[in-house]
Amino acid sequence: MHQPWDALEAPRFTGPRTFGRLPHLTALDGVDAAVFGMPWDGGTSFRSGARFGPEAVRSASAMLRTYNPAQRTQVFGALSTIDYGDAPTVPGYIEETLPRIEAFVAPLAEAGVVTAGIGGDHSVTLAELRAHAAVHGPLGLIHLDAHSDLWDRYNGQPYNHGTVFRRAIEEGLVDPARYVQAGLRGSLYGPGDVALGDELGVESIPWLELAELSPEAFAERARARVGDGPVFVTFDVDFVDPAFCPGTGTPEVGGPTSSQALRYVRALTGLRRLVGVDVVEVAPAYDGPGQATALLASTVLFELLTLVQMAREEGSGR
Repeated sequence: MHQPWDALEAPRFTGPRTFGRLPHLTALDGVDAAVFGMPWDGGTSFRSGARFGPEAVRSASAMLRTYNPAQRTQVFGALSTIDYGDAPTVPGYIEETLPRIEAFVAPLAEAGVVTAGIGGDHSVTLAELRAHAAVHGPLGLIHLDAHSDLWDRYNGQPYNHGTVFRRAIEEGLVDPARYVQAGLRGSLYGPGDVALGDELGVESIPWLELAELSPEAFAERARARVGDGPVFVTFDVDFVDPAFCPGTGTPEVGGPTSSQALRYVRALTGLRRLVGVDVVEVAPAYDGPGQATALLASTVLFELLTLVQMAREEGSGR
């Protein structure tokens, strides 16, 4: 059983900066979940800097402990989790980087290890989905974001953080009938952008609608949408209002607080075939001295790993 370094025995500001002070390992024997970084921002369309996201999130994650009181669940120490390191990237070359990330994630997916990625801009999720779909077939997807990321082209290019989920649907990685995205807001280029989800068969919930739903009501809709098949959860930090989460490349005002965002994530219990999760678009250069965005991102990833452990306990009848 892989466990983090205990802060009661060694101060948080000591030791290597792994996620949650977990052991940095590449051997997968006895591993239930693996955290890894994807230091890449070549798919951004506005402010760059998400390549430094994994480093910032790992540093902020020193605050994490092993037990989740909101969910009454022991996470680390029950869910055998490691920090698997960083996926290789080629700065400036997205069509070389995505296959390298896919090849990095593939052994984890093939071994049945739940993956927990740290971006990096949202284009990296395409590589994760490719690795998992090669094992599980088309995936269900729960996508929390201020943007749909369903454009066909951005600046004339097919691969970037604004087109990632259209490509995933086209490649057969994600089943649009099992895909729900929520939190969408902000100005658009035209009325056609509003209809992108409908055109592709995706359930899109704008923030103004989501804000009227309780976390439990949203989670019920999401579970009904993704069904019982394998599912991936992706969380873009710009889902959260930049008053609480400023350190991101494409911020949109008028979104949820950090507390509200955590409640929406925590409500997503009962995903028994959760194969992978990620948290993306942390750009620490815009985060300020308190690093609130990195701290939120590390907490969201901890909450997602909590869902993995809760599903394991539910499946075992504990």
